[in-house]
Amino acid sequence: MKSLLTGTLCALAACGLMNSASAQETSFTFNGPAKIAMLYISPRNDGGWTQAFDEARQRLETDIDLKIQYVESVPETASAIRPTVERLIQRGSNIIIGTAFGYSDTFKELAEKYPEVAFLNGSGTTNSDNLVSFYGRTYESQYLCGMAAGAASKTGKLGFVAANPFGQVNWTVNAFAMGAQEINSDATVTVIYTGAWNDPVKERAAATALIDQGADVIGQHVDSPTPQIVAQERGVHGTGHHRDMSEFAPEATVCSSVWVWDRFLAPELKKIMAGNWKPTKHGALLSMEQGGTDIACCGKAVSEENEAKIMAQRDELLKGEKLIYAGPLFDRDGNEKLAAGESLSDGDLWSMDWFVAGVINQQ
Repeated sequence: MKSLLTGTLCALAACGLMNSASAQETSFTFNGPAKIAMLYISPRNDGGWTQAFDEARQRLETDIDLKIQYVESVPETASAIRPTVERLIQRGSNIIIGTAFGYSDTFKELAEKYPEVAFLNGSGTTNSDNLVSFYGRTYESQYLCGMAAGAASKTGKLGFVAANPFGQVNWTVNAFAMGAQEINSDATVTVIYTGAWNDPVKERAAATALIDQGADVIGQHVDSPTPQIVAQERGVHGTGHHRDMSEFAPEATVCSSVWVWDRFLAPELKKIMAGNWKPTKHGALLSMEQGGTDIACCGKAVSEENEAKIMAQRDELLKGEKLIYAGPLFDRDGNEKLAAGESLSDGDLWSMDWFVAGVINQQ
């Protein structure tokens, strides 16, 4: 997500939760009629993060029966964010939705300046009486994609192209490996970090190297579809991130972790418009049940039997009946990370710097 999450991970790993000392669970008084506007960090057709938000916007318009205006390519700088938001407010917008970590501090300042306006920010870290930040538990959907990868692999050797070795990426890698091992207990996941959220050149080099080393399925936690495109070019399979990457590699992509923001935003917006909105103190870290992510699955390389297993697990996650990070759980060195009956806290998730058995990387 470009520079989107670099600071997010540092901030959230340090505090363990979306932090705000002043946020209170008090009702927000909304002055209607509602007029909603969204700020996009990049072009709406970027193929990944922002396009997922734009597609959610289109579904929201039908759900809440309102047109939602948007401004594309708003950089993560106060000098760009503030005048854009203030211009929207001057023109009548009273619900502002952001899409970037880098909007966090400026959104907090604007929320204080305009207490009658509701602010929401995807991947933000700041919260208040009229501001809520939200993100998704991507490890749930990536666990399911890992199952699909394990099912599609003939060798049990999987590759994974990742951006940075932060907790949020590491929880994806671990969940992907755990899902693959649900299908093939001997499956391994070799990870290459590119050091960038969106660098197609580095992503191509990483995917190529992994395939040269024997990986026959390529997973990803980077923004572009490049790993899937390389997988298709090389005649192997892959799993995507952000959106259904089969759009770019229909023969290769067997599963994608996809954002479904409208499932969270629709009820939130309805609460705001009804006058009974209570922003949560620490923001919203959304499970699949709560409208964070879902999957687009499954490709032809996944058998009907394994697809049924994946969809059964998906149903459990959508009902809130399954925990991915539940004990007993050990790292790849045999150290116990979770005892039986325990689960990881959000703080432990954000600061994850360890890997499960079967993960191979340069750390």
